[in-house]
Amino acid sequence: MRRTLSLLLFFIALALPARAEKVVAGLSQNRVSITATFVGSEILIFGAVKRDKPPPEGDPLQVIVVVEGPASPVTVRRKAKRFGIWVNTDAMELAAAPSFYAVATSAPLSQTVSILDDLRHLISVERSIRISDNPFTNEDPRDFSAALIRIRENNGLYTLMENTVNLREETLFDTRIALPANLTEGDYRTRIFLTRGGYVASQYETVINVQKVGLERWIFNLAHEQPLIYGLLSLVIAIAAGWGASAAFRLILRT
Repeated sequence: MRRTLSLLLFFIALALPARAEKVVAGLSQNRVSITATFVGSEILIFGAVKRDKPPPEGDPLQVIVVVEGPASPVTVRRKAKRFGIWVNTDAMELAAAPSFYAVATSAPLSQTVSILDDLRHLISVERSIRISDNPFTNEDPRDFSAALIRIRENNGLYTLMENTVNLREETLFDTRIALPANLTEGDYRTRIFLTRGGYVASQYETVINVQKVGLERWIFNLAHEQPLIYGLLSLVIAIAAGWGASAAFRLILRT
């Protein structure tokens, strides 16, 4: 099945006309530093369409911007009420799901990219989640991936922002992607697609680096590289904080 689909996509790509449009893009910043006072950030993504001849007639040009955080396996559990309490009844491990996923488009997504090119380029959030092939389960993995998407949408980690890419005269475009405070550290893959008639005419890719800095970086490295020292240091700080609070309270009572 996968081989047949790959061959179909290959022959469709051969049948498409040569690209006469190319996307040239930039970011307001390609690095985000997470500090103790970090409350989120906003990235301005802008660009232009480079052409070697006048734009083709017919279907209008559309733009899609995708920002994708680091992916990792995720275990999704289903809860059910048993004897008056909620308990985990079923679970499924998804092979990989991005920690953050934002899609911005210049028109409704269904009018911007075809189902075939969505499958080919993995644009929508549903296509970005890799489902484990487990033949020993009767559960539908789509139910679990849909639940994960719903949870992360509620947490502001997955967003679909239709009609938010400003496209001027089919040449200049810009949009803003909000990054929440609860970001996962790593490289955030950023892709920009030009489409006509639902098919991708050109694409551009870059990376936004998200990294802890300063004291947060030192604590993170200490916790992962020297867990014993980190535990002892946490214990000392907790004891010192408790003693300090107790001493301050006694001082207040005396006065």
